Amino acid sequence: MERLQKILAAAGVASRRKCEEMILAGAVEVNGKKVTTLGVKADPAADAITVNGKPIKSEKKLYLMLNKTKGVITSAKDPQGRKVVSDFLPGIKERVYPVGRLDYDTEGLLILTNDGEFANLLTHPSHHVPKTYRATVKGIPHGTALEQLQKGIKLEDGMTAPAEVEYHDVDPEKNEATITITIYEGRNRQVRRMFEAIGHKVTRLKRIKFGEIGLESLGRGKYRHLTPGEVQELLSIARKTHKVHKK
Repeated sequence: MERLQKILAAAGVASRRKCEEMILAGAVEVNGKKVTTLGVKADPAADAITVNGKPIKSEKKLYLMLNKTKGVITSAKDPQGRKVVSDFLPGIKERVYPVGRLDYDTEGLLILTNDGEFANLLTHPSHHVPKTYRATVKGIPHGTALEQLQKGIKLEDGMTAPAEVEYHDVDPEKNEATITITIYEGRNRQVRRMFEAIGHKVTRLKRIKFGEIGLESLGRGKYRHLTPGEVQELLSIARKTHKVHKK
């Protein structure tokens, strides 16, 4: 017996949080009875579970890495007709969804999956999975400014966790710098807002690592399957950082 939202997420219906919303909205039935409260358990092998009247079915678990290009929406669909990440997954018939988000103007490493539990572990705020970006900014920040980011900086939604920051390249002629920054949170437009807080606008932003998994030689707009070892490594990091921050 498992919690209903966990069963739905494992079946690839959606992320666990989204599945919880579906339950509360009355979209889920177990053996013909509507379930509208969280915490209900079921047996996926014995119980008839439906979402909006359709029975759930087990899907092969997929774990993908996409090198997202700038100008692409991190979503399955876009009402405005803009390009979405699923447009870059030829041959993938299963419905996969992003693990976290990358802004429309941000490029780089994006993980997609149909494994709701995997997605929840990597994105849950208590797990602090590191994400590394390369940011090109206007002006050349002084070392004291970068130290503010390293210690944590106050944004409109509170203090950020300490970040790892270092210069990658400096171009005095263009009056810009490229800086590598690793954060342990997933707030909306966080890296851009952190640099704006120290007076330097980000002109280009690329995620280059998720945990210890890097883009390597993956071309822009291309995807590949994560290896079983990479999947386990990401799960291990999520569980390890959760224990460390829980103490």
